Amino acid sequence: MFVKGVPQMGSPPAGPGAAPAPGPAPAPGPGAATPAQRRALAAIRAELGRLARYDDESIVNDLWVRRRYDGGRFANYREARRATVTTAWHEAGHAVAAVAVGARFRSASIHPGRDTEGRVHGIQGTGGLAFVVDAAGQIAERLMAWTMLNDDELRVWLPTWRDDGGDAKRFRAGIRRRFGTDEFAAWRYSESLLIPQRPKIRQVARALLVYPRHIPQPVVAAITADC
Repeated sequence: MFVKGVPQMGSPPAGPGAAPAPGPAPAPGPGAATPAQRRALAAIRAELGRLARYDDESIVNDLWVRRRYDGGRFANYREARRATVTTAWHEAGHAVAAVAVGARFRSASIHPGRDTEGRVHGIQGTGGLAFVVDAAGQIAERLMAWTMLNDDELRVWLPTWRDDGGDAKRFRAGIRRRFGTDEFAAWRYSESLLIPQRPKIRQVARALLVYPRHIPQPVVAAITADC
């Protein structure tokens, strides 16, 4: 639940005539961080430090809750807040996996769109491990509450995994070179890479929850380096 009296980071103004939320930032050069990105990183670190004692639901920036509720996605703020946390972990999984395999992307966000609840924008350079990035959203959701599937459960669940913003289709295409059609082995391999990344996934998820804008890759990478 939202903690009354805990001030939020500044959000873009809402209402008629308000400026639209900024879109994904262009990708900077390798290892580069612009002054604006350094300011964003400092603000996120300060907010995460200030809210370190609060759970994930308590730190969600109200902008993200209002956008989901106002869009008619959820019946009340409580449901919208819980869904926002799940989305943050999902997108953080993709972002941290991309960093871990040496891929590039422009930014990560939990800004809800017409067909998505969030997105990691412009992922490139995943090489032969693209399937790990595709699986990472679902794996991160499981890591959120340590509800990992045992072997029997995973074999039942995998055939039912469809759509998911295209993740499932890309995962199955991406495993062919290394695993053929063995989805189970490819999933367990992905888990073996991502489970040690849980502290980083959690920190990036919390950054997405408190910061009311897209987070560029250099900022995401710096946040993961803090863990």
